[in-house]
Parts: sequence; structure tokens; C-alpha cells
Amino acid sequence: MATNRITLFYIVTMFYWFSTYTYVPLLSPYVLALGGSLAMSGVIIGSYGFSQMLVRIPLGVWSDRVGSRKPFIIGGVAVGTLSSLGFALTSSVWAALICRLLAGVAAASWVVFTVLYASYHSDESAPKAMGIISFFTSIGQLLATTLGGIVAQRFGWHAAFWLAVVGGTLGFLMSFGIKDNPPAKDAKGIQPKELIAVGRDKIVLGVSILAVLAQIITFSTMFGFTPEDATHLGASKIDLSWLTLASTLPNALASLYSGGILSRKLGERNVVVIGFALSAIFTCVIPTVHSLNWLYVTQAANGLGQGLCMPVLMGLAIKHIDSARRATAMGFYQAIYSLGMFGGPSLVGWIGESFSLNTGFFCVATISLFAAMCTFVLAPKPHARRGPTMESADIGQSTR
Repeated sequence: MATNRITLFYIVTMFYWFSTYTYVPLLSPYVLALGGSLAMSGVIIGSYGFSQMLVRIPLGVWSDRVGSRKPFIIGGVAVGTLSSLGFALTSSVWAALICRLLAGVAAASWVVFTVLYASYHSDESAPKAMGIISFFTSIGQLLATTLGGIVAQRFGWHAAFWLAVVGGTLGFLMSFGIKDNPPAKDAKGIQPKELIAVGRDKIVLGVSILAVLAQIITFSTMFGFTPEDATHLGASKIDLSWLTLASTLPNALASLYSGGILSRKLGERNVVVIGFALSAIFTCVIPTVHSLNWLYVTQAANGLGQGLCMPVLMGLAIKHIDSARRATAMGFYQAIYSLGMFGGPSLVGWIGESFSLNTGFFCVATISLFAAMCTFVLAPKPHARRGPTMESADIGQSTR
């Protein structure tokens, strides 16, 4: 029964991300094809993070107060499907902005997805669990971006949007079968003063800042302007899908192992440092690349780097937080890292419009190098990872 529950959760997770990612590799070229500028393209790409930044914390608090996760998951999949439907039925820059904002609202429910999934596992296995769910996230995104480019190449831009609607509808119907696992009945949910306390938690705050920097990299390159750079090298719509595949496949594989065996062997902080270092090196290389094949290589390495960073950071953000407040802690963490999803593309779009896109890539590479150095300061040391709520859990596990 437990296996069936988790398997269904994986499938719904894949469709959830599928519904908002079939068109991601095409988004920047699509906006330019509609007559938008590079700066406007950056705003539209970044709007996805802007709405998440506004919604995620209230959603986490609301979920904790209600004491239920499932309704928020069903709603998230539904809104993602509605966003894709909006893209499919319209053809304007402003409509694209509104629909992408709506996609961000849908993605905000990821906070509840991750908390519910973590509740199926022990506290100590949180980083490993986040690695596994991140793997299925990457698989959903991988299938979406690959198939989206294929159908867009054959049937036009809007075919990718309709494909997203189909995937989202399937995910919505299946989400009703997910088993809820609410906090204990005596849990009152978090109060405003406790929300402030979560925000002041050194581990949550430090890890969240690192996640901001990681999302700047991801949404300025792989899910941002690398596809636009590829079009200058002659890439077709299907080539843009292969480009995203080149990054999401290593990302998926790294996510599967980064929070588990790699963190045990190398240490969680070292895994994050390696991830940022890879992104710094290969983002810096992008402006020097003059063929699609080599651009694929840079994105594969970048995807690998982000796959090492994000699952570990996500696990560290909630590992020491008690179950009744995890949705709020995760909401805070994901709302903060949404700053990177919004600010990164907006900044690089402006730089690309004012100077050049290559200058934007060099700036992102510098940010990634800075993040690698900051990890030694902001990520928790191995002996500091467990808070008071974790100590009792560790004692209980050691007697088994």
C-alpha cells in the first residue's frame, strides 16, 4: 500500500511539472517571435518566480493551519493546467506574461508537495528523500521539454501549450488519489511570531540565500537565455528541446544521488560547492562556444551542477524543523529562492538588451563562483545540522 501511494505521488509530480515545462525551452524565442524585446523576455521568464515569491509563504502557513496538504496539491496541478490553456488560446506578449505569472502560482504549491512527500519518510532521510523527488521532478521536466520541442517543430508554437494542457489534465485527475498525511491533530500550525522565528533560523536563512544564487543560474541559463543563444547558432525548435534535454538528464541523475550516497561520501556542503563550481566554469564557457554540440556540453555540465546543489539545499532547509511547521519553513525557503528565479532572468535580460547576452552569462558565472565560496559560510557544518527537534529523533533511530 505504501509503495502504491509513493508511486502515485511520483506520477502526479511528473505530470505537475510537465504541465508548466513543455514550452520552457521555447519561451524566450517565442516572446521574441511575438515582437517582445530581450528585456521583456527576461521579465516574462522571471515573472514565474515573482508570483512564487508572493504566494509560497502564505500557502505554507495556510497548509499548516488547515492541517491538510492534498487540497493544495490538487489546486496546484489545476492552476498549472489553466496557465498552459491560457498560453494555448492566446498569442500576445502581455498574455504570455499573465499566463507565466499564473504558472508561478501553480509552482508555489510545490512547497506542499515537498512537505507531504517528506512526511512519508523519517526526518534523518530528508535530504535523500528530496533527492529522489527531485529526480522525478527532473524526469517530468525532461519529458515535457523534449516532447514540447518535437510537437512545436512539427505543428507550431501552440502545440507545445496544448501538450501541456493534456499532461496537466491527467495529473489533475490522478492527484485525487494521493493520500494525505497531515501533521498531528494537536498541531496548531505556525503563528506570525513563529514565522519570524523560522525566517531567523540560521540554517534556513543561509540555505535559502544559497538557493537564491542557484536559481539565478538555472533561470538565467538552462531555463532562460541559453535557448536564445542557441537560436543564434541556428537551432530549430527541436534543437532547443535537445538542448534542454542535455541539461535536465544530468540534473535528474545528479538529483537522484546528491542527497544520498554523494552527501554521505563527500559531505552535504562539499556536494553543493562542487555543484556551484561546475556551473561557474561552464556558464563562463558559454560565450566562447560557436557550435550547438559544444553548447550541449556546457548545459550538461550546468545541469549536473544544479542537480548536485538543489536537492541537498532543499533537504537541509527542513531537516531540523518539526513536521507541523515544515510547510511554513519550506514556504519561506522556496519564497526566498524565488528571488533568484525572478531577479536572475530580469537582470540578464536587461544586461543583454543594454550590452550583450554574453556579458550576462559572464555575470552569472561570477555569481556562481561567489556562491561556491559562500557555501562554506552559509551551509551548516556537519555537526550543526541537527536542531533540538532532531536530537530526539536520532536517539529513537539509534535504538532500532
